[in-house]
Amino acid sequence: MSVQPLKRGSVKTRKRENIATSSNATASTLQPFNASTITIANRQRTQKINARLLKQIVSALFEELKIENGELGINLVSAKEMARVNWQFLQHEGSTDVITFDHQQSAIGNRQSAIHLHGELFICVEDAVEQAKEFGTTWQSEIIRYTVHGILHLLGHDDLKPAPRRTMKREENRLVRWLAKKFSLAKL
Repeated sequence: MSVQPLKRGSVKTRKRENIATSSNATASTLQPFNASTITIANRQRTQKINARLLKQIVSALFEELKIENGELGINLVSAKEMARVNWQFLQHEGSTDVITFDHQQSAIGNRQSAIHLHGELFICVEDAVEQAKEFGTTWQSEIIRYTVHGILHLLGHDDLKPAPRRTMKREENRLVRWLAKKFSLAKL
């Protein structure tokens, strides 16, 4: 399976790239089964991360977005590792806030009525800390924003042209506000 990078964000432009999936399953074979999985790899030392809370947040997001099946890998990385990934897959120099990879076999336009995702996010925690200072937010809410942004990309949202970018940004803001009401993001 080939890796298809979707986008690149930067600290200066605040573009977002990310991906997500959820983890919900029912025990009974008589009930519908949600086979979504979230895997979090914390390979950075800048900030302590509550991976369990991040999984709960992504699960809630999946539920809100009616994502029934998915596999999401979230890689929390250092600026050095992000710069390597950024160069290897996008041939861009330096670190960036988030990079999204869509591993879905089918084209976005051909998604079935049940929503399925299969992707991976690389999130640079150091860049989240810097952007939080720049935009007057917290690094935790930046990480959640990157995650929401990536999931929206996997659902087919695009931010290359002004009109779809505005639509995506409105949905991103709505979901970040909703999650901030539902969870204490400061505990991330």
